[in-house]
Parts: sequence; C-alpha cells; structure tokens
Amino acid sequence: MSKEHQYTTNLVWTGNKGSGTMDYRSYERSYVISIALKPDILGSSDSAFMGDKTRHNPEDLLVSSISSCHMLWYLHLCSQNGIVVLDYKDEAIGKMTEVESGSGHFTEVKLFPIVTITDESQIQLAKSLHENANKMCFIANSCNFPVLHEAQYIVERS
Repeated sequence: MSKEHQYTTNLVWTGNKGSGTMDYRSYERSYVISIALKPDILGSSDSAFMGDKTRHNPEDLLVSSISSCHMLWYLHLCSQNGIVVLDYKDEAIGKMTEVESGSGHFTEVKLFPIVTITDESQIQLAKSLHENANKMCFIANSCNFPVLHEAQYIVERS
C-alpha cells in the first residue's frame, strides 16, 4: 500500500527594483523560500545567470537535497545493519550542461562521503549500503540523471 506525502513551500520574488522585468538587466533574481515552522531560505539564480552569489541557487539546492537524502537513508541502513557511524561528511558535485537556447540539464551528481565507523570488519558492508541508499532515496529516485558515489571510510573506535 502506497502513502502519499505532500510538501508545501512558499516562494516570493524579492528582486523588483521598481520597474519589474522591463528588461533583462532591470531586476534582481532574488527570492525567499518559506516553509512553515522553518527558517527562510534566501535564494537567487547562480551568479553565472546574473544572480547573487551569496544566496542559495536552485542548482545548489538540488545537489544538497540529493546529498542529504542519501545520507539520511545511509545512516538508517547502517543502524539497521549494526554499523555504528560516528561521523559522515559529503562533498557532492553536480554537473550541469547548458545548451545554446540557454536551457540546460544535470548530467550527473556524484557524492563523495567520508564515513567514520567503529568496526573495520564492517567496511565492505558499509560500502554496499550506499547502493541501497541510492535505491531508497526519494530525491535520487526522482532524477533523470545518474547519482553516483565514491565513499571513503575511516575507522575510529568509540
């Protein structure tokens, strides 16, 4: 039996400098994302597209969504399989191709997690759980490009 979940966000464009979108350079690409009971997210387009480099852009948010979803599933699977994770860090890299029309698409996202576990004999199992996390991640399952991972492991006795 499947369950349906709904997520509601509110977005407000804050980039009207007084003349709206009169021309391409007359407005800012800034916006605010609001979600009930959570801090606002200040966003803009990527600086390559006349955005504010100090704000989050949709491309960064997509890559970080994949990374965080993968991590949450991975930690869940480790806990189910008796692997004690003490630390998890990831540097995720998304590759996007822009085409002549100005449109574009992601071609891949690659995760580079560094996972600290307590038992060296569990490294092989820990590695295999990344594949399962990829299969379970709601965000990765919604993408039309590959989500890859190249994990490193550190063993630290607790």
